[in-house]
Formats: sequence, C-alpha cells, structure tokens
Amino acid sequence: MNNMDKRLKDLPASIFNLLNQIDELKGQWVGGAQLNPQVLGRLKRSTLVTSTGASTRIEGAKMSDDDVEKLMRGLSMQKFADRDKQEVKGYYELLENVFTAWNKIPFTESTIKHLHSELLKYVEKDMRHRGQYKGTENRVEMINEAGESVGVLFDTTPAYLTPKEMQELVEWTQEALQSRRYHSLLVIGNFLVEFLQIHPFQDGNGRLSRVLTNLMMLKAGYSYMPYVSHEKLIEDNKADYYIALRRSQKTFKTRYEKVTPWLEFFFNVLLAQTKEAIALLSRESIERLLSPKQLAVWQYLEKIPEATPQEISDATRVSRPTVSQALTVLVRLKKVERVGQGRTTRYKKT
Repeated sequence: MNNMDKRLKDLPASIFNLLNQIDELKGQWVGGAQLNPQVLGRLKRSTLVTSTGASTRIEGAKMSDDDVEKLMRGLSMQKFADRDKQEVKGYYELLENVFTAWNKIPFTESTIKHLHSELLKYVEKDMRHRGQYKGTENRVEMINEAGESVGVLFDTTPAYLTPKEMQELVEWTQEALQSRRYHSLLVIGNFLVEFLQIHPFQDGNGRLSRVLTNLMMLKAGYSYMPYVSHEKLIEDNKADYYIALRRSQKTFKTRYEKVTPWLEFFFNVLLAQTKEAIALLSRESIERLLSPKQLAVWQYLEKIPEATPQEISDATRVSRPTVSQALTVLVRLKKVERVGQGRTTRYKKT
C-alpha cells in the first residue's frame, strides 16, 4: 500500500458526511443540455469572468471582475501590467475550453503539461518553461491583498524528483478513478493536495490546480461546475485554503500522513458550490432555466390537479415527445411528480 492509499484509510465520519451532502444535492441538478441553453450560456460566461478574476487574484493579480470582462471584450486596459493581462487571457481561454470540451480531454501527464502550456501561452516571461516540469527549486508563498509575498508556506518537491513523483501521482489517480475503490471526490482531493505539494512547474501551479479541479469534477459527473465559480469560493476563503493545505502537506512523507484538514476544507467549498448550483433551481430562477416549451408544461400542471402526457400535449400544443422530455426534466427538478405507471401514468405538481 503506497502513501496515497494510506492517507485515505480511516478517515473521520465528518468527511463522509460532507460527501453524502454533496452527492445528495448533486442528484437534484439537471444536466445543462436539458435546460434553456441561452440562460445557461449567460451563466457560463459570467462564471468564466468570476473564476478568472478570482483565480488570478489569489496569485497576486489585481484585476477586478469588471476589468476581466472588459479585457475579454477587447477593450484597452492600459492601467494594468502586461503580465496581469496575459495571465487573465490565458486562464479565461483555457477554462472556457475545459467547460466546452471536458469530455474530450483525457486525464494524463501529457494533458497536464499541455494545459500548463495553454495557461501561460500569453505570458512572455514564462515562454521558456511552458508545459515543462521545473528545472530549479521553487517554494510556495502566501500572497497578500497587495500582491506581495508575506512568507514561505513550505518547500516543494526537488526538481530532480518531480518527473517521478508526477508520474506516480497521475498513475495512482487514473487507477483509483477507474477502479472506483474510493469516492471520486476523495481521489480528486488527494490529487490536488499532492499536486500542490510537488509544485511541478516553475510558475502557474495554483492556477493550473484550479483548472484541473474543474476538469476532474466535470469528468466525475458534477455537471454544474460551469455555472457556479469554484475559484471565487477559494478566493473568499483564501487564508483557510492556505492553512488547510499546510496542515496536511507538512505531514507528508512522515510516518503519519493526514489529509483530513485539506479534505474538510475542499469538501466544504464543494458543498457551498453545490448549494449555490441548487439555488439556481429555486422557484425564482427556474422560469429562466426552462425552455419555453418546458415552462408551458410546468405552468399548465400548476393550474390543474393532474394530467396525462397526452392531455398536457393537447392543452399546451406542445408535441407529445417534447412533453415527455419536459416531464423528465421537471421530475428530476422535483417540480412535478409521477403518479401511477404505464398507460395510466399521470403527472401533478409537487
């Protein structure tokens, strides 16, 4: 049993309680393709701006969300350093690609290097080491509101050991996800804390870890990631983020490794993110998230005790197949419930 397996043995009940809460709420979320694509498109664009601003500010950039939006619309931003603008542009475009094509992006070492190269493709100072593991030692420093280092948090894996440790980490993560011997969020959480401990690249590790969080969560079935900013929740709890990482990482390569402090922080952030996603499905928001035909079906059922799919189709002038699709969405959203089975199936509002 290697160290990563040992870490995930004998975790406290609090960890599994958080996992259960996250997954219970996850079950209420309906995949984006089944909801109004125009509204979800607007939500995704807003999240891209928020996530880009938050993730780059964690590392010391100074652009507000409004500044990020203006930059990505092509407006001139003379008051900011070129590096800030280059980092923002790289993060925004890479995260947008992950949100769009996550199911076509394999989780491999070569992918991680490619994503790093894409993340820094506009940053002139990083041109020589894009997509390559570090050649010299680096350290993790905490950055304050002014973008200044306020101290070294910990030393990272030596450069000469980085390729070996990254290969072992990625191979363990791939196997653990495929075999499903642990909950996928335990595997993702362990990958992130170990990745940040290794700190495999000369620069961009924190930003890349958050892009990888989005990618891995989407691949694990958490399809609401593009609609609520994970990065913003990290930024809002930045001190706790650093403390949780440090409390776990300082035990690594000792006799008793403890990943619990990091997992508790990470899972609490994920739970808050999941709750925000479910809040999008509240009564106030649901009318925006449903397509016009889905909305017509729901509004009809609000007026009557119950109805068959054919009765709904006749009353709303929505085709029978579209009514069935709308009812599936509304049932999963817990806005209507099914009564009976087979040919006698009827539906009513919850």
